[in-house]
Amino acid sequence: MKRKNCLLFFVLSVLSTWATESDIRRVIELEDEWKFINRDVREGAAIDLDDSDWEVMSIPHDWAIIKPFDMNMDMQRTQVIEDGETKALLRTGRTGALNAFGVGWYRKKIIVSEQDRGKKIFVEFDGAMSLAKVYLNGNFIGEWPYGYTSFTFELTDKIKFGSENILSVRLENLPESSRYYTGAGLYRGVRLVILNPVHVAHWGTFVTTPVVSVDKAIVDVRTNVCVRTKQKGKIKLVTEILDQEGKKVAKAISTSHQADSIFYHQKLQMKSPHLWSVSSPYLYSVLSKVFVDGKMADCYLTTMGIRSIDFDTNKGFLLNGQPFKLKGVCLHHDLGPIGAAVNVAALKRQLRLLKEMGSNAIRTSHNPPSREFLQLTDSMGFVVQVEAFDEWKVAKNLNGYHLYFDEWAEKDLRAMIRRDRNHPSVIMWSIGNEVREQKMPEGKEIAKFLTDVCHQEDATRPTTSGFNYHMDAIRNGLADEVDVVGLNYKPHDYAKLHAKYPQYKLYGSETVSTWSSRGIYKFPVQETSSSWYDDYQLSSYDLEHARWSCTPDIELAQQEHCDFIMGEFVWTGFDYLGEPTPYNEATPARSSYFGIFDLAGMKKDRFYLYQSVWSDEKVLHLLPHWDWEDRLGQVVPVHCYTNYPKVELFVNGVSQGIRERNNSTVYDRYRLRWNDVIYAPGEIKAVALDVNNNVVAEKIVRTSGTPYKIKMKADRDIMLADGKDLIYVTVEVQDKAGNLCPRSSCMLFFTVSGSGKLKAICNGDPTDQTSFASNYMRTFNGKMVVIIQSTKEEGDIELSVIGGKLKGDSITVRTKR
Repeated sequence: MKRKNCLLFFVLSVLSTWATESDIRRVIELEDEWKFINRDVREGAAIDLDDSDWEVMSIPHDWAIIKPFDMNMDMQRTQVIEDGETKALLRTGRTGALNAFGVGWYRKKIIVSEQDRGKKIFVEFDGAMSLAKVYLNGNFIGEWPYGYTSFTFELTDKIKFGSENILSVRLENLPESSRYYTGAGLYRGVRLVILNPVHVAHWGTFVTTPVVSVDKAIVDVRTNVCVRTKQKGKIKLVTEILDQEGKKVAKAISTSHQADSIFYHQKLQMKSPHLWSVSSPYLYSVLSKVFVDGKMADCYLTTMGIRSIDFDTNKGFLLNGQPFKLKGVCLHHDLGPIGAAVNVAALKRQLRLLKEMGSNAIRTSHNPPSREFLQLTDSMGFVVQVEAFDEWKVAKNLNGYHLYFDEWAEKDLRAMIRRDRNHPSVIMWSIGNEVREQKMPEGKEIAKFLTDVCHQEDATRPTTSGFNYHMDAIRNGLADEVDVVGLNYKPHDYAKLHAKYPQYKLYGSETVSTWSSRGIYKFPVQETSSSWYDDYQLSSYDLEHARWSCTPDIELAQQEHCDFIMGEFVWTGFDYLGEPTPYNEATPARSSYFGIFDLAGMKKDRFYLYQSVWSDEKVLHLLPHWDWEDRLGQVVPVHCYTNYPKVELFVNGVSQGIRERNNSTVYDRYRLRWNDVIYAPGEIKAVALDVNNNVVAEKIVRTSGTPYKIKMKADRDIMLADGKDLIYVTVEVQDKAGNLCPRSSCMLFFTVSGSGKLKAICNGDPTDQTSFASNYMRTFNGKMVVIIQSTKEEGDIELSVIGGKLKGDSITVRTKR
């Protein structure tokens, strides 16, 4: 990481010097001092509109996440075909029970110097949710409906140089426009870009590596240079590749005479390149320097990695020529209790946790991700499937994307690919998820149209789509129009499809959909696809799943058996806001149960199941907890997730026998089970044995005493004083001996002082309707997470907690620039 930071510092220093001395490309992040109001106003030409009562805030911003929950919010009576519903049902909590609907206006004052007259001025949006309409000084500039797409507009002709300008953005979220929480507002970055008339176009480079080996690489760089001046001149493009220490390792020079737009194609050769991989995500930088008559006019930076990808019908996916099984998860774009507003610290935390689990792949379901997300997957080492759409022309939602598909699908798809095609982590473009056109004759033509667009923009990566009606998609030809066939919830069909259609490249695009509530265990312990409990929770024995899906054990077995399957993307990595299946119909649930992590990012038991299979870490995890005073003398099955060959279980010192991992049943392959344990308070102990019966590890779970104290632990003790950085503090209710009280539901109150503020609280309970912005909340099964955000002032942040008669706690975190 230190080497990557050195390169970043070097590049930023060089660009800063050039910007000062040569007056070239300037990028100004428009983060602070926006004004916002969550209602419609008459903007138009009325730039003198009184905004004195508008809120002053910073972006990225999600206007809905701090609002109170309301189960009437976006209540829908609808039939969800994908869930197997045969009639319309009253759905509550489908989009998170938060008021993300209606109109929001954002305004910001910007000043462009008189010295910049003659320059070209652009505003870039990384995403705006949704139906964005952009104005400058009351004049309409442009619009972009899809909330997930990045876009740019030129402001040059409307800018008042040397004086104040008003940039305004109107956003509107319509009800029944999504089937999960979208967030609302300017939830991704906005920036002003000031350029000379001759410059590299927006997303104007395309870097590929057609030849890759440990001995050499060919780097193919295509650069689009815009010429927005009538003055004649000789234009030269100098392209340099820098390694992570800032050392120049390759260079190419091309010259042209003036034209409106010049497309340069350069091939640079490198010796002994560092290859990008998930275990060694080495990144290079491409500097594109444009000169006009010998004077630098622009310098544009592109990050890239040298790697090869291949998709084989029999060997599966190959990275740098080696078989690579996708151990992936699907991720929605919301960040749980902080909402949809992008935050690098929150994304890093998610990716660190997934890396710890052994995950190496992510599917951005069901929409284009933020640019920060892909920058992190590049640098932290994940491969990514970027997904474009959840809906084509046939509606899933009354006001969904089908309303815009004909006019905007091609624009959105080209924008997505042009922005993201230089990321080495990106390996596939998904043109759709579970689209209803799978069953329709026109599905083939639409798929061909979208695939052709992808190939025009990037012929180096395959297209794909997630099919839940895979046989329909095969029959109507839709499956033949994508390069790689994604199968949603079809583990038992892998071998049959491969035998019948050997030309298909196959993988599990969406798998498992096992649901659970962290720390909740239901009896009897049995596999079921029809869970419903009066407390609206689900069992963490990881045997309960959706009607259309299966348990992790079944999918893992098929993945192991079928070498030709490229891997899987589990639904989902983290719980997300909305879609509280199976409690969709008239319940208090407002977030999902599918995650391997809960909404606060705390590990469910399932984390250890995947870690024991996917990672090289030694795993020994027992479930459930051992606080069952209501089950004295009754059976409480004990399961163990482990990658040790055998484990002996003891209950209060009495052996319950040795279990070995074996293939006798699918549920003895990835977990060890003692199904007849009689509960008695005390402790359960797992003793791991090697093949020679030597003790190699132990794990103890004890019955807790009376809740006595609160204990907090931060994931870091130093954070950046940048007004954005976050720390996550895990809060536990413990007994006197320091044991977690796993069934406690204690109301806790928090205060924050110093150089930080309380950002959000979350206990991971999908039914808790306490606002995330509150300073109090009940623990859920003894735990919760508190999120603290830094200010821009250096100093200490103190977080304190009290709760009834419990002994309180406090921690101090230091902020620094």
